[in-house]
Amino acid sequence: MHHSKRFGCHAYPLLFLITLAVPGLMAQNSTGSVSPEPQAQTAPENPQQNQIRLAQEAQARVHARREQRKRRIVEDTYSHKFEVYGGGGYTRFRPGASLQHINESAWNGGFTDYLWGRLGLTADLRGYYGNAFIPPNPYNIFKPSISQYTFMAGPQYRFVRREHWAIGGQVLVGAAKGNFYANSAEFPGTLVGLWSKGTDVSFAATVPIDYNISPGLAFRIQPGYWLTTFGSTTQVKNLGWNAGLVYRFGRR
Repeated sequence: MHHSKRFGCHAYPLLFLITLAVPGLMAQNSTGSVSPEPQAQTAPENPQQNQIRLAQEAQARVHARREQRKRRIVEDTYSHKFEVYGGGGYTRFRPGASLQHINESAWNGGFTDYLWGRLGLTADLRGYYGNAFIPPNPYNIFKPSISQYTFMAGPQYRFVRREHWAIGGQVLVGAAKGNFYANSAEFPGTLVGLWSKGTDVSFAATVPIDYNISPGLAFRIQPGYWLTTFGSTTQVKNLGWNAGLVYRFGRR
């Protein structure tokens, strides 16, 4: 009896300690046994989306190469320092104060030195030829041949520069010589209403439009306005165009 009481005295504290320890062990066990949550995985790319993405990337690369090639061509084309041009043309011209406008054929040639980037200095030569229509007169002269020659110079500026074409502006001033004879014997043209022969001031404003055949060669059409002062009278309705080839050379 005495032994059982001693056992009970020792057993109760032991049970108390076990009661306190078991929940902590269970919690530690449960915490250690928790498996980590699986990481979220990216959904696999749809085959159709993959094809679209690859096509877009390929198209972007092609576009970038094309733009790079265009820049190289533009730089190669418009980095030339000199241009020589020549060809033929047409203009409407009034050969006398009381005479009607006539059609004249023309030749044209010039040289441009690009001094500062897009800005150049141009020297230009032209020749115009036509037949004036003379009303009845006592000299029986009705369709005399006339001609004019000009030498002008001035600035030329290239406003638009593209791979295949370019647009510029040209303003020229100088002198024009008029041969206004009534016949091959140099009969004075003033007697049949023509301007008096001589050299007078000339002005021209044109728009050179180039289509590039290669970096050094282009076809040019050049609509323009030509002002003359023959006979001390300003002729303001001389409209026409020139067309021909442009050859570029030299480097800046």
